[in-house]
Amino acid sequence: MSFEVDIGYSSQRGPRELNEDFAGAVHAPRGDEARGLIAAIADGVSSGGRGREAAQTTVMGLLADYFATPDTWEPTAALDRLIGAQNGWLADHNRRRQSRQSGEGSEAGGTALTTLTALVLHGQGYTLAHVGDTRAWRVRDDGEPAVLLTQDHAFDHPDMRSRLTRAIGLDDQVRVDYLQGDVRVGDCFVLSSDGVHGVLKPKQVAALALQGDAEAASEALVNAALEAGTHDNATALVIRVVGLDARQLDDELGDGRRLAPPGALKVGDVLDGYAVTARVADTGVHLLYQARHPVTRELVALKTLHPSRASDPQERAMLAHEAWLGLRVGGNGFVRVHERAAQASALYIVFDWHGGRTLEQLRKANARGAVAEVVGAAIELSRALGRLHRQGVVHRDIKPGNLHLGEDGRWRVLDLGVALSGREGAAQRELHAGTPSYINPEQWEEGGVADAGSDLFAFGVTLYQWLTGHLPYGEIEPYQVARYRRDPVALSRIRPDVPIWLDHLVRKAVARDPRERFETAEELLLALERGASRPVNAPAATPLIRRDPLALYKLALGVSVLFNVLLIVWLLFLPR
Repeated sequence: MSFEVDIGYSSQRGPRELNEDFAGAVHAPRGDEARGLIAAIADGVSSGGRGREAAQTTVMGLLADYFATPDTWEPTAALDRLIGAQNGWLADHNRRRQSRQSGEGSEAGGTALTTLTALVLHGQGYTLAHVGDTRAWRVRDDGEPAVLLTQDHAFDHPDMRSRLTRAIGLDDQVRVDYLQGDVRVGDCFVLSSDGVHGVLKPKQVAALALQGDAEAASEALVNAALEAGTHDNATALVIRVVGLDARQLDDELGDGRRLAPPGALKVGDVLDGYAVTARVADTGVHLLYQARHPVTRELVALKTLHPSRASDPQERAMLAHEAWLGLRVGGNGFVRVHERAAQASALYIVFDWHGGRTLEQLRKANARGAVAEVVGAAIELSRALGRLHRQGVVHRDIKPGNLHLGEDGRWRVLDLGVALSGREGAAQRELHAGTPSYINPEQWEEGGVADAGSDLFAFGVTLYQWLTGHLPYGEIEPYQVARYRRDPVALSRIRPDVPIWLDHLVRKAVARDPRERFETAEELLLALERGASRPVNAPAATPLIRRDPLALYKLALGVSVLFNVLLIVWLLFLPR
């Protein structure tokens, strides 16, 4: 179901001469719908009639600019930047007005301040930002009072409750309260000014918020406040959640912080209805189980953190990132990820279960694959890599152990645990991921960053190893240096049945010089599909000076040493 809400808004000036409240809501623009919507309410405060200006500019600026921030920013980061900028602008204007009024000898006045409560609904969660004494409530159709999500920033004294301790424009810096939580279909959020909640009890707010549609509910709240004798402007913004979007990264990261990984499970244990049938793997970082789905009874795979890593926030964030990526790219060459239940009790990922073997297991059973089998698999896996790269994702650990042939005859790419999406955390981005023997020269020798070309190089190494039983640059250990001192041996010299076109193609994929390689997965796929009809050229031999920049110095040193030895022999031993 797509993200869908019902919104209602009502505002009355009440007994005041001016209505200094302002509120609004905006959906994400077309093509960016996954970012949900943002709603905000502000209650302007001033002695010179400028409260409306402060409230209106604050709300309109926030609504106009929120979706212009990069989608890689976490909602609290985007809100903090925008609210901070508006606060600085308003505080500066207030200083200028006071300075101008002081110079003219008039009474200090006209300072414009405002409260602000902003709500961002995204995926299956919400983010709330709050300054002042406007409020946000969550109402559910369970007969309970409305749940207050904010805390007023005002003096707790009968004679000073209108005096704010925090407001937009009050100081050069503003401290914002943030809150994040889950959203369910049927949830109703109410943003209200103090002219409403100052005279209505939480039970009244809950009852009125659920009357009719959202527009009728907002009018009911404001009218009830006016009938109750409110002394201020009365404004209510009601948002009802009708449908949720697919889980977003923020939802998964929230689960990563909120939920703890389960302890080690045994066969027969049940986790949120999933009955464990086997322990498949223990890497020291992750545990992988086979289990049965609680409803369909089909086999699934459960992946969670090893108990020794359960308290590591970075590992938890990486597992949450993997779950989000799996939901985004699952299927079409990748294992499909199931959405975790809203009431999940622990942090884990649920995958489709596919019987079969990885390429590493197939290689151990039969070191060299048949040429036709390798070409067919390479075509299928190149398509999967192309789909991954078109979504801006870099796998970073392509190798035989992460390529799987299912019992259904389809090849799939496994393990997005160290993949880059542009939205991963800094710790994951800076992690030196990958298996040494499959890492390209730019990363290993020059400290370059992983990109789509890195995946293609690793895939080329995998094909070379599958066809020949050898690695093109030999087995590499993590501490090893000087690994690219020779070009790979032609595949046809190791295995004569490898056709020349395939020999050239694989050597092009693993060329020492990145300019000699395939630029995209689509280019590699096209070369595989054309085969012998349009063969690619083999990469040129890498000059010695590029393979070993010290070679000339070594050669010069050798010649110099030899010349000096001959000179010494001539001077000491040969007759003159």
